[in-house]
Parts: sequence; structure tokens; C-alpha cells
Amino acid sequence: MSGARVSIHAGICGFVTEATVTSEDRQHVEFRVASPCEKIQGLAQRLPRLDAYAEIGAGFEGQFHRTVRATLNGCCSGCAVPVGLFKAMQVAAGLALPKAVSMEFERE
Repeated sequence: MSGARVSIHAGICGFVTEATVTSEDRQHVEFRVASPCEKIQGLAQRLPRLDAYAEIGAGFEGQFHRTVRATLNGCCSGCAVPVGLFKAMQVAAGLALPKAVSMEFERE
């Protein structure tokens, strides 16, 4: 079994989402997500077992992103949580290396 753990600090909302994505065959993944954000809790309940290879091939039209769009209505479209979950899916399936991603902002 392979897996990835991610801690996502979403930003100004102050919510921290913790997730573990596991794969028994390095292709199909399952998500376990804990978040104080009600929208992300709803997303976590709706994320099915996914074929990571198919999701990467489908791009933004895959089941993962369709579920995100359907669930996070009225949510900030800049939410970092979906990106973090997608990257964790890639790592769990052996399709990406577990390298940190960060964004830093300053006003100009």
C-alpha cells in the first residue's frame, strides 16, 4: 500500500485541512479528509474512490474536479484545498514526488 499525507493551510479563512490519500494498487485512491470547513467536509463525503491515472488524463473534466465544482458552490474559487488533495492523489499513486508546494503573497 502506498499513500500520502497532506496538511493544507487554506489562507485567510484560517482553516487547516488534514488529509490522507491511500492506494492499494498505485492507481486507485481513497481519500480521508478532516477539516473544520463545512464546505470541505461536504467535499470529503462526496469524493469517491478514484482512478488517479484517469483523473490526470481527464484534466479539469475528471471526476475529482467535477465533484469539487458540484460541492464547493458558493465557496472561494481560489481555495487551495482541492489542489492539495489532487497533488496528494498523485503522490499516493506514485505519479508525483512528495515535494512541498507553497504560495506567498504581498501587497504592492
